[in-house]
Amino acid sequence: MVKEFKEFVLRGNMLDLAVAVVIGAAFGAVITSLVTNIITPVIGAIGGQPDFSGLTFTINKSIFTYGAFINSVIAFLIIAAALFFVVIKPVNVVMSRLKKEEPVDETMRKCPECVAEIPKEAKRCMYCTVEVGPAA
Repeated sequence: MVKEFKEFVLRGNMLDLAVAVVIGAAFGAVITSLVTNIITPVIGAIGGQPDFSGLTFTINKSIFTYGAFINSVIAFLIIAAALFFVVIKPVNVVMSRLKKEEPVDETMRKCPECVAEIPKEAKRCMYCTVEVGPAA
């Protein structure tokens, strides 16, 4: 049983998942710090000190703090925007520059009848046997 547990724990995908969780948690802390220490103070300097945590209503002595929910939604939107503009967009730009386009195979063309790939010089489709004109 110990041997099976050791094999389970040391499988490659399990280790990859553990590393991803740790890196994800550290990355989450960096993004949260960016939003808390840089972006939120800038928004507060521009629009005053936006804090909705004091907004509540009461029904039958139950207090509903909907202001705290509004604060959480705003924080989520700010974090999502920061993540998108600071991480996702730059990474997408870098990845698109590094992406190599596959060369187009100019020796093949599509049959106009069955849309199968056939040699460019073919006069008849090898799949549906329809005559094909000269390649365009």
